[in-house]
This record gives sequence, structure tokens and C-alpha cells, in this order.
Amino acid sequence: MRIGELAQASAVSRDTLRFYEQRGLIAALRTANGYRDYPPETVQLVLYIKTAQRLGFTLNEIGGSVAALWQAPDPDNAVAQLLRDKLQLIETRIDELGALRAELQQRLGQACPLNPRA
Repeated sequence: MRIGELAQASAVSRDTLRFYEQRGLIAALRTANGYRDYPPETVQLVLYIKTAQRLGFTLNEIGGSVAALWQAPDPDNAVAQLLRDKLQLIETRIDELGALRAELQQRLGQACPLNPRA
């Protein structure tokens, strides 16, 4: 499958596909004339990457997990564990942001510590 076909099938731009390839997320073989030739399962992989990004995963996180997912004996369970781990990170971050919010609200009524007249 050529890059244009993959772009159309996965609804991403050719530039995005080249970027993913540069980052090692997808791979293409090169034909004799230098064209990229992607295996058909690359469509599924690109759709997974886009979904994972929408769910808050970084490209580094996605790249670190893709190979393991492809080789996992139970991919459903492997993906579920990734989602549980990400959810825990988000919940921890929400707690941290709540504490930061409370501290900011507390400091709103205080004088500026840089003001020499305070």
C-alpha cells in the first residue's frame, strides 16, 4: 500500500505518516523505484495511534507500547492495562491540580511577598 492509499484509508496526512515513520511508529518497505510500501495492517496501527493520542497518550508512550501490544498473547488485556495505568496517572494529576487550586485560592487574599510595604 502506497503512502497516499494509507493516508486516505486512515484519514491522516502524508506528512503525518512520514512523521510517524520518522519516529519509528510505523514502517514501510521501499520498492525498487523508492516508493514507500506499507503492509495492510498499518491502517489499523495508524488508527490505534490516533485513538491513543485522543485518549491522552503521548507519541513516546504509544511508541513504547506498540511492539508489546502486537506481540501480546492477549492484546485486549494488554490494552486494558495501558488504559488503567493512564487513568491512574490522570487521577493523580487531578489530585495534584486540586491541591494547587486550593493553594492558589488561599494565596489570593494575601499580600504580595515581593512588596516591601507588606
